[in-house]
Amino acid sequence: MDKKVMKFKFKGKTKNHQKDLGFVKTEEIKAVSQFSQPEILEHFEITKFGLNYEDAKEVGNKFGDNSQEKIKFHWFLRLLKVLLNPFNIVLTAIAVYNLLSYFLMAGDKFELIATGIIFTMIIISSTISYIQDIRSFLVTKKLTELVSSKITVIRLEDDEKVSDISVKNNTTLIREAKELEIHELVRGDLIYLSSGDLVPADVRILWSNDLFINQASLTGESMPVEKHANYNPSKPSLLELQNICYTGTSVISGSAIGIVVGVGKDTYYATISKTISEKQPPTSFNKGIKRTTWLLLCFMLVMVPIVFAINGVTKNDWISALLFAITVAVGLTPEMLPMIVTSNLARGASQMSKAKVVVKKLESIQNLGAIDILCTDKTGTLTNDNIELIDYHLLDNKNDEQLLNYLFLNSYFQTGLKNPLDKAIIQYVEKNHISLLKEHYTKIDEIPFDFNRRKLTVVVSNEEGDHTLICKGAIEEVVKNCTQIYYQGKVQPLTNDHLRMIESSADKLNTQGLRVLGLGYSAGHNDDSYYSTGDESNLIFMGFASFLDKPKPSATKMIQLLHKNGVDLKILTGDNEQVTRAICERVNLHVKGLVSGDYIEKLSEFELREVVEKNNIFVKLNPLQKAKIITALKQNGHTVGFMGDGINDAPVLRQSDVSISVDNATDIAKEASDIILLEKSLLVLEKGIIQGRKIFGNILKYIKITIASNFGNVLSILVASAWLPFQPMAPIQLLFQNLLYDMSQLAVAFDKVDQEFLKTPQRWTTKDILPFVFINGPVSSIFDILTFVLMGYYFGVLSNPSSISSDQVMLFQTGWFVEGLVTQTLIVQMYRTRKIPFFQSMASWQLLLATFSVITIGIALPFTPLAINLSLVKLPAIYFAFFTALILGYCIMSQSIKMLYIKFFKRWL
Repeated sequence: MDKKVMKFKFKGKTKNHQKDLGFVKTEEIKAVSQFSQPEILEHFEITKFGLNYEDAKEVGNKFGDNSQEKIKFHWFLRLLKVLLNPFNIVLTAIAVYNLLSYFLMAGDKFELIATGIIFTMIIISSTISYIQDIRSFLVTKKLTELVSSKITVIRLEDDEKVSDISVKNNTTLIREAKELEIHELVRGDLIYLSSGDLVPADVRILWSNDLFINQASLTGESMPVEKHANYNPSKPSLLELQNICYTGTSVISGSAIGIVVGVGKDTYYATISKTISEKQPPTSFNKGIKRTTWLLLCFMLVMVPIVFAINGVTKNDWISALLFAITVAVGLTPEMLPMIVTSNLARGASQMSKAKVVVKKLESIQNLGAIDILCTDKTGTLTNDNIELIDYHLLDNKNDEQLLNYLFLNSYFQTGLKNPLDKAIIQYVEKNHISLLKEHYTKIDEIPFDFNRRKLTVVVSNEEGDHTLICKGAIEEVVKNCTQIYYQGKVQPLTNDHLRMIESSADKLNTQGLRVLGLGYSAGHNDDSYYSTGDESNLIFMGFASFLDKPKPSATKMIQLLHKNGVDLKILTGDNEQVTRAICERVNLHVKGLVSGDYIEKLSEFELREVVEKNNIFVKLNPLQKAKIITALKQNGHTVGFMGDGINDAPVLRQSDVSISVDNATDIAKEASDIILLEKSLLVLEKGIIQGRKIFGNILKYIKITIASNFGNVLSILVASAWLPFQPMAPIQLLFQNLLYDMSQLAVAFDKVDQEFLKTPQRWTTKDILPFVFINGPVSSIFDILTFVLMGYYFGVLSNPSSISSDQVMLFQTGWFVEGLVTQTLIVQMYRTRKIPFFQSMASWQLLLATFSVITIGIALPFTPLAINLSLVKLPAIYFAFFTALILGYCIMSQSIKMLYIKFFKRWL
C-alpha cells in the first residue's frame, strides 16, 4: 500500500456505498495505523513531528483545516420539487377544472368546495415531504455541533521539533502544548488528549498512558476501549484499530499524544454526516406510491380520450363531450388517496404510540409492515445490555466466598476507570445482599491497570493490620505471576497439570461466550506502604470470575413471534463469534450460518448477495460492512428493517427501508431513524409490524377497490356513450357521487384486517392491481347496464329515441345515480375481505356506519330539496323492487367472482 497521502486522494466517483461511506478515507486510516513513526513522517511529507504556525497555515491551505463543511439548504428549490410531483400535478389539474367549471360555467358551489378539499390535500402531502427534507438537513447540522470548541495542540518551532515521540520526551512536549480552536487543526498537527476531552479529529496515537476511549457514540458498546501506540494485526477492522481515535469519541481516562490524520470533511465522522445529508434511497412505500401514480396517469390518458371521442362522435357536441371527458378524468382519479393514506398512517402512529413506538416518518409505518428481514445487533435486543457476574469459582469448580470477597475488594477500592466488569461485581454483591464488609478493610495502595500488564492490583489491610495484595485481570497474565494455587481446600505449588486445567477451564468458559477474569493474591507485606509491579509476583492463583450480558427473558418468545409473522432475524454485531453464538444458543436462535466481517471484505458483489441470503449471523462488523449487507439484502428483493443506536449506525439506518432506533440511542441515530422504540425490545417492534400491516391492508383496500370501481364506472360510461343519445349521468351528478363515495372511504382507516393478511409481510406492488381491476371492475358494469335496460325500456325512456324529453333523461340519470352510488359504496363491504362479508368477516362499526350512511343519503337525495340542484327527480316505488333485486344479484356475483379470483391467483388484496 502506497504511503503517500496523495495516493489516497479520491478523484472521480466510485460505486455504491464505497463512495457514500468514505472508502478511500478509511483505507488511509488503516494504512496509517500500521506505519512506524518514520513511516508516518514520510506519509505526511515532513521530517520531524510538531508543525509550527507557518507549517500549519501552509498545510491548511493545501489540504484544508478542521472547519466543518457548511451544507446549504435550498429552501425554495426543495419546496418546488416537493410540489411538482406527478400526483400533485394530477390533483392540481382537477382543482383547476373545478374552478373553471365554477366561474366560467356558473357551476354549483360543489366545484368550489371540491377545489378547497383538493388544495388542502396537496398542502398536507407536500408539507409532510418538505418536513422530511428539513429533518435531513438538521441531522447533518447537528453532527457539526457535537465536538468541543477547544483542543490542546503541540505547535513547535523548528529547533524544538522531534523525530520520535516516546516516554523520554512526552513530558517536555506536553509542557509546550497550547489551547487552540478546533477549526485551526490541520493534518500533521500533534495534539494532547487527556481525561474528559472530546476527540476533535481522526488521530493516530504516538504515545499513551492508560488511555481509555468511550466509543459508544460510534459502536453502541458501553465497554471503554484501551488505545495505545502499537498496531495489533489481530484486530484489523476499522473501529478496532487500537492506535486510532475517531472524531466524536471521548477520553474516559489516561492521556496520549497523537498526530492528526484527518480533519473537517475528511474525517470518518464527516463521511457519516455526508451520508445522512444525501438523499435517502427510495423505500418500497415510495416506489409503490410512484408506480401507482403513474399507473393511474397512464390509465387516465388512455380512457379519457376514448370517452371524449365516443361522446363527440355519437352526440355531435364536442364541447359537451370535452367537459364530460374531464369529469370522467376526475372520477378515474382516487383524489382522496393522499388524505386516505395520511389518515391511515396518522391513526396508525397514534395506535403505535400506545404500544411505546414513536413514529417520526408516517410512511415508515407501511414499510414496517412490509419488512421480511430485520437486522439488529444482539446488545440490548437479545440481551439486557448490562454485563452481569454470573459465576465465580475455584479450579475445582466450587464457589468460594473468599474469592468473591477478593473480587469485590479489588473492584471497590480501585480508583481508576471502573469498567462494566468492576460494576458487575459490585452490583452482584449488593443485589444479593452478601455480607462483605468493606469497612473492615483499608486500602493501602494500588497498581492501576495498563495495556501491557492487562491486570489491576489493589492492596488492602484488615483490622489486624495484615496486608493482602489482590490481583485481577486476564487469565494468562495473572497466571504468569503465580507460583502457587488454592486447590482442593489448600495452597499448593502450581504445576503444569494445574496450568493445563486452568487453560482448559478458561477455554471452556470463553467457548460459552463468557468474559473471564482470573484472580491471584499474596499476603505478608505488612511493612510496605508503597507497591509496584515488582510486587505482582509469587502470587497464589485462586479462581475465575465469568461475566455475561444475559439474554432477555422475552428474547425467545420475541424470535418465535417474528418467525411466525414471516420476519427473518439477522444479527449484525461487532462482537466476536464465541459470545454471539453463545447468546444465540441461549435464546434458541438457530444459527443457519455465521460469517465474519473480514470474510465479507473479500467477497464480490454477487458472492455477497448469496452469502447474506444463506447466513443469519454476522460478527466483527464495522459500519461499512453492515451497509454492504443491507444493500445486498435489498438487491435480493427483500424489504429490510435495521435497528441501530450508535452514530456509526446512522449511514446504515439511512440505507434500510425502515430505520429503527431506541429512546436512549445517540441523538444522531435517533435523528436518522424513522421509528423510535421507547423500549429496546422486539416484542414492542412486533406490535408495530402488525400495526403496519393493518394500515397497509386498509390503504390497499382503498386503492384497489376504488380503481376497480372507477374502472367499472368508465366501462359503463363507454357503453352508455356509444348506446344512448344523451349523457348517462350529468357531470354534477358524477362529481357528487364521487365525493359521497370518497367521504365514505375516510372510515377505511378504522377497519379491521383479516388475520391471514397479517401473518406475512405485505409489500407494495402494482403487478396485481391490473388483474384485480380488470376482473372485478366489470362486475358493477354488468349491473349498470341492467339498470340502463331497466330505465330505458321498462320505464320507457328509450321507447322513442327520437323524442326523449328532459324529464325522461333526468329519470334515467337519477336511476343510475342511485344504483351506481349504492354498488360503488357497497363494493367496499364486499371486497374488504377474502371471506364472506357480514357472515365470516364484519367490518368495523365506523366503516359500516359510513357505508350505510352514504347509501341512505344516495337513496334519499332524489326526495330532498337538494335534488333540483343535482338534476335529480323522484323515483317510482316499483324502481326500488328492481333495485333491491339488482343489489342482491350484485352481491352474489361479486362474491362468486372474488372466490374464483382467489382460487386462481392464490391471493386477494
